[in-house]
Amino acid sequence: MANELSVEQLRRICDPQTLNCSSSEELKPIKAIIGQDRAARSLQFGLGIQAMGFNVCVVGQPGTGRTKMVESFLEQVARDQPAPSDWCYVYNWGDASQPEAIRLPAGQARQFQTDMKKLIEGAQQELHKAFDSEDYAAKRKETSSSFEKQAEDVINRVNEKAQQEGFVIQQSPTGIVTIPLRRGRPMSQEEFIALSQADKNAISQRQQELQDEIETAVRQARSVNKSATEELDRMDQQVALYALSHLLDDLKGKYKDLPEVLSYLDAVRDDILENLDNFRDDQPEQQPTLPFLVQDKKAQFLKRYSVNVLVDNGALKGAPVVIESNPTYNNLFGRIENEAQFGTLTTDFTLIRQGTLHRANGGYLVLPVYELLSNPFSWDGLKRALRNQQIDIEDPYERMGYMTTRTLQPEPVPLSIKVVLVGTPDLYNLLRSNDQDFAELFKVKADFDSQMDRTDADVQDYIALVGEVCSEDKLKHLDNSALAKIVEQGSRLAEDQTKLSTRFGELADIIREASYYATLAQSPNVTAEHVVKAIEEKFYRSDMIQVKLNDMIARGELMIDVQGERVGQINGLSVLELGDIEFGMPSRITVSVGVGREGLIDIEREAKLGGPTHTKGVMILAGYLMEKYAQDKPVSLSARLVFEQSYSGIDGDSASSTELYAILSELSGVPIQQYIAVTGSVNQKGEVQAIGGVNEKIEGYFEVCKRKGLNGKQGVMIPASNAQDLMLKEEVVQAVRDGQFHVWTVNSIDEGIELLTGVKAGQKKEDGTFEEGSINEKVNKRLKDLSEILVKFGKDEEEK
Repeated sequence: MANELSVEQLRRICDPQTLNCSSSEELKPIKAIIGQDRAARSLQFGLGIQAMGFNVCVVGQPGTGRTKMVESFLEQVARDQPAPSDWCYVYNWGDASQPEAIRLPAGQARQFQTDMKKLIEGAQQELHKAFDSEDYAAKRKETSSSFEKQAEDVINRVNEKAQQEGFVIQQSPTGIVTIPLRRGRPMSQEEFIALSQADKNAISQRQQELQDEIETAVRQARSVNKSATEELDRMDQQVALYALSHLLDDLKGKYKDLPEVLSYLDAVRDDILENLDNFRDDQPEQQPTLPFLVQDKKAQFLKRYSVNVLVDNGALKGAPVVIESNPTYNNLFGRIENEAQFGTLTTDFTLIRQGTLHRANGGYLVLPVYELLSNPFSWDGLKRALRNQQIDIEDPYERMGYMTTRTLQPEPVPLSIKVVLVGTPDLYNLLRSNDQDFAELFKVKADFDSQMDRTDADVQDYIALVGEVCSEDKLKHLDNSALAKIVEQGSRLAEDQTKLSTRFGELADIIREASYYATLAQSPNVTAEHVVKAIEEKFYRSDMIQVKLNDMIARGELMIDVQGERVGQINGLSVLELGDIEFGMPSRITVSVGVGREGLIDIEREAKLGGPTHTKGVMILAGYLMEKYAQDKPVSLSARLVFEQSYSGIDGDSASSTELYAILSELSGVPIQQYIAVTGSVNQKGEVQAIGGVNEKIEGYFEVCKRKGLNGKQGVMIPASNAQDLMLKEEVVQAVRDGQFHVWTVNSIDEGIELLTGVKAGQKKEDGTFEEGSINEKVNKRLKDLSEILVKFGKDEEEK
């Protein structure tokens, strides 16, 4: 028998006095993930285990506060962990195109950068002072003079030898030549030609012997000059090393526990000693003809001693928690920038920039899955970084083999990180099914539910979130009556009196709007009135289509009867989804029955307007009719089902019970009360099953009845299993309280048809017949008559 629900069953009220507070201002923030025990345990496990591949994928519907809750959870976990190392890039003395990465304790990278700058500035001053000193000048002069005298002695000995042999030595463009003397002066070419052949040969022989001695002397002089240069260079390096020693020793003492830094400082020292001219040259360069082409070569050279700080964790308390909302390839892995010089693009190690992975290294990185997959190269790059456990800064096109300009190849930075992906169930299933690397790299699934239990303890946590929203957004706080309305709205969004929705984004918008209305009313706090107004105004801004459809029903353009009786006609209920709004709308469903073998014909399917689920529901009706009425005869009929004045696609089986009632009415000839609208699916056994959108469907029919005039009889019949889903608007609840509207529940088709027709359904007897005068008896008789007519018609056709 159908059961009429009481007012208390239509909406689960939250008593403000049970909330243990007078306003949300008294509530303490909740840092835990509320109502998501499964997700919290998964996160705890995924973040705690250090094995490779145990990264986390957070799965849930948008608007449930997944990202914010994950961030809050990660911050609590990261708070007690040590800050990770700093990283910087320095010049590679072996290969300038491959800058070296140096790890330093947190907060020391900037200090090291400053120390290196001071070291080079101090080196310039100390070297300038050392090389400009009188002692250095005197010692250099003394050393130079000593070697110059040695070279001069060698040359003088050769000159004396040449003069003794009758020759003079002269320097020519082709080298040193010997010229014979005649009467104390160099012999001319004509004079040499005039000599006899014997004299010429004698001169040439002596000249050759002398040339050999000259070459030997020249080699000796060059060796002396080379020794002089080496000695002067050695002296310069000794002077420079002495001048730099105290600077380097102080720095080495400061970083004595960092072998990489000590090795780098030794390389800096050696490079300075090999390039002392760049530190000694204090003369200004000659100004070029075009002033805009001036380039400080010395500054460019000294740039090699700079330190490029890639990651500075000095101000970080605990491990980093980074949320990257735009995970492009460069944002994730960093980039190598270029600068324009004389019309061309150049780069160096000081132009290497960090990526999100560098900032999150040693901590946690949160990435939205959809945006990650939408950006070229990002997903593949992330998988490669996690597999190799290192961060490579490179041009993705170069990895793919495309031709690119020659650039830097910075040393990879070791990666130690937990990545948390945030996405929907569809994306998770897509990756799990189609990407073989996904399961290996993201082994932990944290599934966020769209609902949570509505227990007293959970309600306290729920309203604590309201306090957080008010504090963070600087909104007016909600008094306990307003908090109670938020709890009730949470159950309405969950479509379950025993649950609360975790669509916190939607609830936060209601709180913000309610605060706005409270401000307009100059109220110190948000009250229940403001929350209700926010909910109603949000719906009002989007319900123009519903209003227009209701107007068409009121004018009779859309034919919906809300009073009277009709055979084979019933009001079914459906939910229309239009972007940001859902509302219920009644539809007239009619059935026509005649003799035939076609069975049930779904006109919506024939017109290609019915979806597969709707078609399945219609086919179930045939199964119900066959089991209940075709045990002693064939079901021979032609019945056509249609949603009247419906011109768009129809899917879902929530109207299957409604269609069955119309069929039974048409077959029995018993009219259906048109003031009762029906929703619910049915199985082949005649059990009425739960459907979705029950609140919207009831409210939609109520709006139509209100427009056409409430008569105290109107109402909606729903499946009994949907009773706990009811969180109806207070206007509907009040109409039920006043006896102007009703809500009934049924468990079976028999219960429903009795309520709709006022006639007993009728139980099946042992002989296979039904109670006399019942709906089932009338249906059974009509089906038998149709079968007999069809048989008789077939015989008549055969006789003809």
